[in-house]
Amino acid sequence: MEEYFFQCPYCWESISMLIDISQSQQTYIEDCEVCCNPIQLHITTENQEITGFEAQNIEQ
Repeated sequence: MEEYFFQCPYCWESISMLIDISQSQQTYIEDCEVCCNPIQLHITTENQEITGFEAQNIEQ
């Protein structure tokens, strides 16, 4: 697991999440720890390093 810092696409606060770097590709939804809105995450890793990270708000 690796802690990754990014900006929430709703409230623009800097937050962090623990990323499982043993998986090469991940897509999941997790709530912002500040504003509680759902964030869709797309993560890619290679050689135990995060090579791609995208955080999007969920269209309602």
